[in-house]
Amino acid sequence: MRVSVEPMSMERGEAAAEVLRPHAEHTFAAELAALAAQDDRPRPARWKLSPWAVATYLLGGALPDGTVITPKYVGPRHIVEVAVTTLATDRALLLLGVPGTAKTWVSEHLAAAVSGDSTLLVQGTAGTPEEAIRYGWNYARLLAQGPSRDALVPSPVMRAMAAGAVARVEELTRVPADVQDTLITILSEKTLPIPELGQEVQAVRGFNLIATANDRDRGVNELSSALRRRFNTVVLPLPESAEAEVDIVSRRVAQIGRSLDLPAPPDGLDEIRRVVTVFRELRDGVTADGRTRLKSPSGALSTAEAISVVTHGLALAAHFGDGVLRPSDVAAGVLGAVVRDPAADRVIWREYLEAVVRERDGWTDFYRACREVTP
Repeated sequence: MRVSVEPMSMERGEAAAEVLRPHAEHTFAAELAALAAQDDRPRPARWKLSPWAVATYLLGGALPDGTVITPKYVGPRHIVEVAVTTLATDRALLLLGVPGTAKTWVSEHLAAAVSGDSTLLVQGTAGTPEEAIRYGWNYARLLAQGPSRDALVPSPVMRAMAAGAVARVEELTRVPADVQDTLITILSEKTLPIPELGQEVQAVRGFNLIATANDRDRGVNELSSALRRRFNTVVLPLPESAEAEVDIVSRRVAQIGRSLDLPAPPDGLDEIRRVVTVFRELRDGVTADGRTRLKSPSGALSTAEAISVVTHGLALAAHFGDGVLRPSDVAAGVLGAVVRDPAADRVIWREYLEAVVRERDGWTDFYRACREVTP
């Protein structure tokens, strides 16, 4: 049995003009097309690009015709190469890391580059049912006709199996353990039984699955050893250096700003660097120069949160300021990210402000702005 899958269609021009956040395959359609046109390397079955081209799409580079491929992921090259190679084998890929290490972002772009479709997605939560991974039923047809192909509602995973595409499962460790285990047969036997019909869906070549999970969620619904063996685990680290993290935040803020029609600030790099420095020092528990030990707050203070803080500050500067990103635009966002536990985190934040920020050259305006918003 095969389930025919009609991909979700949208004119790319419409996607760019009307959709708040176009899928990766629409946003970067020109880059994907340029790579496909010049990609003469072997491609696994049903892959839109070769593994080399997929890695180039994620890491960025220049093509022979001068086309510039923008980096989607800033990090060690070998991590991307291992992830891409895994998808070309019979093992599924598990992207593991602390919150904010771009697991979802990498997952989306891998699916877009490999299959041209990043929408075959299951969002894992504590309430994710088995039907979200296997299949469900159209109950009106089920009651009227009984179990039949027309009454069956395929899940994104089933559709990916039938189409030879990449499916995605986000936050796998948040999914209940008994629902997680429905993946074992799919990943080991490459088949999905439908006992109500006496049939099965067999995965065609090109099918694979990318799952993401947070390090901090390992105690929520630990993966069984049987399921973990079906995955090749790739750990996505936090950015190695402050400059790398500043680069990531700057790129993503610029992309988000364009999608929201926010004007590019004349010079916001200083504030981005301050936000990144604060987040890195507090989560590492030590100042950048290594001289002062710090207490770490309860929040993750991830790169993703830094992007959110700077984007919010850019919106404030655009709509209520003079368009220049200033300390007063990011101070409230920094406070909100750091102080998650009002009792403990507020003490940690005040100590950091007085012991580190106040004494740092060139940070006087930032210190004053943060003091004004700190209760």
